[in-house]
Amino acid sequence: MSRKILVTSALPYANGAIHLGHLVEYIQTDIWVRFQKMSGNECWYVCADDTHGTPIMLRAEKEGITPEQLIERVHGEHFRDFSGFLVGFDNYHSTHSPENRECANTIYSRLRAAGLIDVRTIEQYFDPVKQLFLPDRFIKGECPKCGAKDQYGDNCESCGAAYAPTDLKDPYSAISGAKPELRNSEHYFFKLSDPRCEAFLRQYTSSGVLQNEAANKMQEWLGAPGDNKLTDWDISRDAPYFGFEIPDAPGKYFYVWLDAPIGYMGSFKNLCARQGLDFDEFFKPDSQTELYHFIGKDILYFHALFWPAELQHAGFRTPTKIFAHGFLTVDGAKMSKSRGTFITAESFLNTGLNPEWLRYYFAAKLSNTMEDIDLNFEDFVARVNSDLVGKYVNIASRSAGFIAKRFNGQLAPANADLPAIKAIQDAAPRIAELYEAREFGKAVREIMALTDGANQYVDSVKPWELAKQEGKEVELHAACSNSLNLFRLLTVLLKPILPVVAGKVEQFMNIAPLAWADAGTLLAGGHAINAYEHLMTRVDPKLIEKLVEANKESLAPAAEAPKQAESQQRHAQHQQNEVKAESPWEPFCNIDDFMKVDLRIARIANAEHVEGADKLVRLTLDLGNDETRNVFAGIKAAYDPAQLIGRLTVMVANLAPRKMKFGLSEGMVLAASDTAGQTPGIFLLSPDSGAQPGMRVK
Repeated sequence: MSRKILVTSALPYANGAIHLGHLVEYIQTDIWVRFQKMSGNECWYVCADDTHGTPIMLRAEKEGITPEQLIERVHGEHFRDFSGFLVGFDNYHSTHSPENRECANTIYSRLRAAGLIDVRTIEQYFDPVKQLFLPDRFIKGECPKCGAKDQYGDNCESCGAAYAPTDLKDPYSAISGAKPELRNSEHYFFKLSDPRCEAFLRQYTSSGVLQNEAANKMQEWLGAPGDNKLTDWDISRDAPYFGFEIPDAPGKYFYVWLDAPIGYMGSFKNLCARQGLDFDEFFKPDSQTELYHFIGKDILYFHALFWPAELQHAGFRTPTKIFAHGFLTVDGAKMSKSRGTFITAESFLNTGLNPEWLRYYFAAKLSNTMEDIDLNFEDFVARVNSDLVGKYVNIASRSAGFIAKRFNGQLAPANADLPAIKAIQDAAPRIAELYEAREFGKAVREIMALTDGANQYVDSVKPWELAKQEGKEVELHAACSNSLNLFRLLTVLLKPILPVVAGKVEQFMNIAPLAWADAGTLLAGGHAINAYEHLMTRVDPKLIEKLVEANKESLAPAAEAPKQAESQQRHAQHQQNEVKAESPWEPFCNIDDFMKVDLRIARIANAEHVEGADKLVRLTLDLGNDETRNVFAGIKAAYDPAQLIGRLTVMVANLAPRKMKFGLSEGMVLAASDTAGQTPGIFLLSPDSGAQPGMRVK
């Protein structure tokens, strides 16, 4: 029976460009949604621009335009970038909409009627020049903990301390530079600490709605029963403010984080009006539909605590699942707009890079965990060129021409018993389960293994040689027809990731849009195909150089902040420098350098001597999730290969593959030795008991 599913991605803020870090989430969501639609489910995907708040107001003022003009322009830019990467929203709306105002007012009035809105007088900094109350991030001063200068009003980037803006020493407005004044103001709070909210959230967050690691984090934030660690959430801001005025509270506005997630509902309400859908069917408390939120792990607190509690006590259904993902790093460095290390989506497209290359690369890296993923440009080029062009597209390019030239564009009956065909058809249900579970990396690995099998078939029948031999027409026809049927089946499996390529294949093969069920069928004998046109080119490394050049300003290391003599961080650095002259460990690396090295637990699945090599042992390393690596290790003098099989060790997983005389080495195992020769030998590193293949060493 068809499922009814509503899916959302977190709303991008209308104060900046979409970058590749953002796209991890939207591509992940889009792949999942496309799979659902291919499977015959009713699945709606909605999103919107997050448009309210002081930053929007100030940016518009700086540009000499209205906030409405700013968010309209940015909405067009965001939608352009998302469309460029084939993110197929059913509706992309705005939080500055009548639908969102209606939903926000409804939720607020119901929470107030339930006794969950509290009005309190708070002390807050006010900019006497700009005549507005200052958000925490627009107040700067000296950290009360470490003394670092020019720190934000909510946390210190130097020592990591969190504090109230009123704790800052020598505060100043980041907008005008003026010394802020403390003024009293009435603010509205959602009583998240209310026993009703706490009781609900203890049950909800442990019900399976979250990933295990997210659920564990929620328990930390909730504390033990009776701790009441939850704090009430300030949901109001004072005028001037760009947003929705709170009903019956003149001069008070909903804080952007109140109406932002309500934007999911507003966008869907707008879609319902256009598509004739029943909004209540999806959002009533006893709804039998499914609701899924895809978010970054940095906004888990809000989406897993505040938002569900708000929905529950306003009389709406809560999310079926909340799927959190990790951050994107680029060549090992965290992508962060605030740190200036981001590559814009627009620059990627303008450089001429194919967006499906990135969709495939992200898919190959994504799992259902909150683990960060890394965009390594060398790996990106190698993987796309090898998998998509060298393996997948190659199947069609080596067969299609013969069908057009020799057989009037018509296929022969496919051999349903061909092992390569049966392998794909047998694997399709397993791959469907992996898509459903958001285990895209595992799905890609299995699809590529099947692609290898298809290529082995093509290599075995050698249509290019059959074409040169008289009397081999029937064999040639069968070989090419089987190859193209294999290609069609693989396209079904890849379609959620590569929708444009799949569309080209559908046109080339003269078939209706592929559904998941088509993995169980073959094209009939006599089926006519169209002329083959090249489906995908290789990645030119020069395009990567062009991309980096286009973003060189944002990729440049951030200028080192002035060090303060009184800062604890400065003091620690001073101590480090004092020791450095006597230290045997130089040159020192920082934490960012270390985080570039991806250390993984691996199980030695096989070990064997390398013929012709004096020192090398060939290791087959199991990294879990059906992933194996071939590594050559110089440990022959210390270990009998047979005794290594089954042992756990530690490997560098993101070391660039190295071509050797004996084959390709895809990583490095870690071992210890005494360079002074006092303790001769080589000693492989082993993890403690309980470690599993694939776990990251941190």
